[in-house]
Amino acid sequence: MVRLLTASALLVAVVGCGAISSSALPGFSQGTKSADSPARGDAMARAQLWSPTNVRAMDIRTGPKEAGAFRFQATVTCDYSPKELAGGSPKFACLAGDDELKVKFGGNNAEVFGEVAATRLMWALGFGADRMYPVRVICRGCPSNLGGIARENKEFLFDPATIERKMPGREFEPDSSWSWTELDTDAARGAPRAHRDALKLLAVFMQHTDTKPQQQRLMCLDASADAEGPTTACRRPFMMVSDVGLTFGKANFMNTNGQGMNYVAWAATPIWKEGTTGCLGNLPKSFTGTLKDPVISEEGRAFLANLLGQLSDAQIRALFEVSRVTLRLRDPAKARSGFATIDEWAELFKSKRAEILERRC
Repeated sequence: MVRLLTASALLVAVVGCGAISSSALPGFSQGTKSADSPARGDAMARAQLWSPTNVRAMDIRTGPKEAGAFRFQATVTCDYSPKELAGGSPKFACLAGDDELKVKFGGNNAEVFGEVAATRLMWALGFGADRMYPVRVICRGCPSNLGGIARENKEFLFDPATIERKMPGREFEPDSSWSWTELDTDAARGAPRAHRDALKLLAVFMQHTDTKPQQQRLMCLDASADAEGPTTACRRPFMMVSDVGLTFGKANFMNTNGQGMNYVAWAATPIWKEGTTGCLGNLPKSFTGTLKDPVISEEGRAFLANLLGQLSDAQIRALFEVSRVTLRLRDPAKARSGFATIDEWAELFKSKRAEILERRC
């Protein structure tokens, strides 16, 4: 007799085979919060997820000019920290004086490229995202098995690499995570439907695959908590997406790294679900995901179309220049696939933008 595995048992079996990082398993729980506190419910009911932005003036190549920013391809020297970091992609922590840095690295790591492109695009359009800076990192005392290029004095060079800076603000406590399913309920009624649907459509555009609740944060943009405590003082609640590394390829069930920043896969993936009427976004759901094939309203489509339409050719080129796509194989699964140029990526971006501009919902 053949015994069928339950979904959870199947996932455990797959993780045991090394196909999925076990660190992803906590995100398997999906859906809306079952035990919201009144304070969280109030914050979610008032939360925004877009800020008015002069899109045409955004310097995508330089990025956010905030405290802790790094110039494009700056060389950063730091001392290795043995701190464990969550997630399955190659990364490590290191210290530059008192400044603790989170470094992602590796030419085979889609997140080194995709997360820069995705966060710069979201920032330029007015949506919330962490700040990712493409750099070269010289790590003192890093373990040799991390794969850096050995230098003198027990130093290792990591290039390409990125350093993450959190979006300014403070996380809502005690639980800042939120699910994409909450955008379809009264829980997130503070943000206009146009903004909510535009963010969903942007996720489709980028093929954002790992949409588990831990990848989104409810922020408080007010300067500091009042004396009565952080859970009761959030004057400017804001919903943002905190991890968009696996993007610009094809969303997939296993959150496969090779499908991120994949020119061939992104080119072959239409914006809209084929064979359907209206506006059904084409976004396969991963096993951790909370967003699948979202229905997009006309106001949401038009809102995002207006934002994307303001991007100049120079800004679109800068998006792929700063994310260093010329170091990423056009199809990472095929070593002989070659490298797509910045012009090719930019033209593909514009063709996918046209799918949104030309549609009516």
